[in-house]
Amino acid sequence: MDLRRWLAQDAPDFALAIQFLTRLPVPEVEFSEASAKRSVGWYPLVGLLVGAVTAGVFCLAALVVPQVMAALIAVAAGLMLTGALHEDGLADLCDGLGGSRGDPARALAIMRDSAIGAYGALGLGMALALRITALATLPVWAVPVALIVGATVSRASMVRAMSGADYVRPQGAGSAVAGAMAEAVLQRALITAVAVAVLGWPLLGFWAGICGAMGVAAAHLGLRRIYESRLGGYTGDCLGAVQIVSEVGFVVGLMVGI
Repeated sequence: MDLRRWLAQDAPDFALAIQFLTRLPVPEVEFSEASAKRSVGWYPLVGLLVGAVTAGVFCLAALVVPQVMAALIAVAAGLMLTGALHEDGLADLCDGLGGSRGDPARALAIMRDSAIGAYGALGLGMALALRITALATLPVWAVPVALIVGATVSRASMVRAMSGADYVRPQGAGSAVAGAMAEAVLQRALITAVAVAVLGWPLLGFWAGICGAMGVAAAHLGLRRIYESRLGGYTGDCLGAVQIVSEVGFVVGLMVGI
């Protein structure tokens, strides 16, 4: 690795990715559209960081409380770490698609509203319930691995969703990173996710790994098919929803396969 190149370009891009996806304090970095676009390639590595923290919280909590409560505490720690950024996107997307009656413009307008509606509350509640239930059902030794791998691959799922569709707003949370994605950025995201998944696979077991991968793929493709057909592309809220649904698909797949 060229250390000077890392310090000059990659480290600021990584810091920008941390700054955007989490509430972690990072040194101030100069923002530019080019840097924002490159930072997307680091999203899965940020997910690895988030997953490592939540896995550590789970391990500590599991020493003193039942597994289901430890899972709840770990998920809550993740919410605090990310500022519920992705959960907010899922709720907004559910409200927009649920209340728009097939009108894309109305859906986008609803998604702009900061208030959460019935569809958003139900969607978010179901996603959290599925995730916590799946984590509580897994063998206790598998939960930390599931948290780390799930947080990583689900953020690669976000990047893949960005690379395969158009951004449908003139401006918004995702506008800075929207547009044509460099092949190297996508490759970095996918390679990071694959490397983490391959390292975690032996710990989870062959069939669990297969089912987890199928769960991510089904969640990613299914959700994209829904919102792309209804909106004509994606928004920042859609990307947040992709992350949550992909992670839920992964842990539910693990639950089935173990």
